[in-house]
Amino acid sequence: VFGNAAYEAGNIGGATLGLEAVFGTSFINYYPGIIGVFAFLLLFLGNYRALEKGFIVLVLVMSLSFLITALITKPDMVGILKGIFIPSAPEESLLMIAALVGTTVVPYNLFLHASLVGERWKSKSDLKAARTDSVVSILLGGVVSMAVIVAAAAIPDKQISNAMDLAKGLEPLYGNFARYCMGIGLFAAGVTSAITAPLAAAYVADSCFGWKTGLKNFKFRIVWMTILILGVIFMSLGIRPIAIIQFAQVANGILLPVIAIFLLWAVNRTSVMGKYKNSTGQNIAGLLIVIFSLLLGTKSILRVFEVF
Repeated sequence: VFGNAAYEAGNIGGATLGLEAVFGTSFINYYPGIIGVFAFLLLFLGNYRALEKGFIVLVLVMSLSFLITALITKPDMVGILKGIFIPSAPEESLLMIAALVGTTVVPYNLFLHASLVGERWKSKSDLKAARTDSVVSILLGGVVSMAVIVAAAAIPDKQISNAMDLAKGLEPLYGNFARYCMGIGLFAAGVTSAITAPLAAAYVADSCFGWKTGLKNFKFRIVWMTILILGVIFMSLGIRPIAIIQFAQVANGILLPVIAIFLLWAVNRTSVMGKYKNSTGQNIAGLLIVIFSLLLGTKSILRVFEVF
């Protein structure tokens, strides 16, 4: 729960980078507060259905913005397909890979997803719809991540340390439209995450302490308000957004194996899953994911402490 506060600073930092790309740096000190107020209002005033609709709008804006930006760069589709099926990466990019995994499969979102699924679907007959929803969401997340990488790769011989580097690098080659698309996408992505991190922390606290409350319960609100306020404060301390985001994402990439092992254990317990416990094929796939995340997390820790 407390770790989400650090990650929340990164979420607000992402949205801040988006506003910076669109509006510049004149009011950059006010951006974290503006984003915090926007996220606060959505969480405080909304119910589950309202939040769901808000998420859909923000995710669509984010997805379209990043996809349009990537398409503007006219990428090498053959090269992209080759990279998908025959991946390769330089050794020095290991922490970046861990960060990418950490931001694509955020551990706290696993708990948030489980809680929201329980809110939306109530019976076993809804299992197929829930699985379809998960598959679509995961695929969309992967496509969006690839679109951002494609857009960044289109900038020749440049070191990208923040969104302005990316936006300014795209602007001379593809015009203002590319810069604004990237900025809007970053803002939508940051705001979406700035809502989910406090919400996830509140749901975890709700389950741990057995409150069994709703979105409008006082204790539930206190938790997400605390995470949101701490995120705004941390972001306002003057630390570079990109540093906060990378640190949080690497930390999540390292934490992921622990969560994955626990989940694999849980979904194999008949007392928990009943007849829906994992099949042999699902266990093989799950074990491969655990091994991959464990190796990546271990090597990332060693790299952080400069063991090699």
